[in-house]
Amino acid sequence: MISIENEFLTVSFRTKGAEMTSFFNKKTKTEHLWQANPDVWPWYAPNLFPIVGGLFNNELHVNGQTYHMTRHGFTRESEFKLVDITETHAKFSLPFSEATLAAYPYRFEFQVLYDLFDQDLRVTYKVINQDEQTVYFSMGAHPAFHIPFKEDEKYEDYYLEFETSQPLLTHLLSANGLMSGEREVVPTEDQKLWLTKHLFDRDALVFKSITSKKVTIRSKNHEHSLLISFDNFKDLGIWAKPGAPFVCIEPWLGYSDTEGEVNDIQQKAGIESVGHGHVYEATFTISVNS
Repeated sequence: MISIENEFLTVSFRTKGAEMTSFFNKKTKTEHLWQANPDVWPWYAPNLFPIVGGLFNNELHVNGQTYHMTRHGFTRESEFKLVDITETHAKFSLPFSEATLAAYPYRFEFQVLYDLFDQDLRVTYKVINQDEQTVYFSMGAHPAFHIPFKEDEKYEDYYLEFETSQPLLTHLLSANGLMSGEREVVPTEDQKLWLTKHLFDRDALVFKSITSKKVTIRSKNHEHSLLISFDNFKDLGIWAKPGAPFVCIEPWLGYSDTEGEVNDIQQKAGIESVGHGHVYEATFTISVNS
């Protein structure tokens, strides 16, 4: 097991996907990460690259060529190398290879860095362009937080508190997990979105260009909370498998294709880019309040 820790937190990882597998609050003795029950949802906290969400017909179009790529890209299934570790820091790397070039024709290195600072875990993504051309990509996080925090509570005791009072306008998904083109307002109460077993019956809530850059997971019963801060990310997904005891708070740069739309990656909605010889970096933070 690969772990980093300080007096507040112990955080563990696996090299597959550079995925966090445990986010343990040492003060409250609470495991805050969903433990990847394969009968429900077999992931902990996938890192998403070079796409977020799904592609129309699972096809990525680059410079007139068509490549096959499944939902959320290939990094969550890829074996990363642990290139640096200290007591409070871990760095993982996925370089381009013949396998990645067959699905995504760019030369790159994708790094995931984890750093502990007191009660905060900072997660940093770096896309390093090793190509002679501009590299286009999306990326994001998909951590699943176990709800409730305590055994004597219910899922419905919890709510998500947003930083701003901006109306939450979700972009609805089709049965294929692609953008349907429809939108609707998600009802909130004083910047609070209460969790229910049926909140995700129609799949994820997808917020493009969201104003709130902080979401706090809170209980009505106590002050223990988790804060997810994502200033470097434009978009946000929130999801759980209906009825499952977790919620995913997902900072994104990009999102699924719209049903029926076929675009080259350069014109893909929500796409980012990094020029030859440059590095694109984005960071989000998970903080405990206990």
